Amino acid sequence: MKEKLYAVGRRKKAIAKVKIKAGKGEFIINGKSVEEYFPREIYRIMAKKPLEEVNLLDRYDVKAETEGGGLNGQAGAIRLGLARSILKIDPSLRIPLKRKGFLSRDPRMKERKKPGLTGARGKPQSSKR
Repeated sequence: MKEKLYAVGRRKKAIAKVKIKAGKGEFIINGKSVEEYFPREIYRIMAKKPLEEVNLLDRYDVKAETEGGGLNGQAGAIRLGLARSILKIDPSLRIPLKRKGFLSRDPRMKERKKPGLTGARGKPQSSKR
């Protein structure tokens, strides 16, 4: 295996640059441990899921830099970046990762505000008199 493998993941407005290398299972996000960075358990599970799925959780160290969006989007971006970097390690893992949907970029984005409306679809309140 190469020294470090690098992949980018995106979700909503969040971007995650994920670096993976052989190690003992350390997971660092923006210089903090995953427990420190993600206060809710659901985000930690989401970010680590690709490694868990292919039983590599304790064999690789992950270092991720995230920016933009909220914690949910960042966790999803890390998940995609991690799945892409696992593919670079072992291309034969593509089938289990693809089956679980880890290699698909979630295309859902915030809808833009339209002129004359209060939001994307919200209409101004009409007066009766």
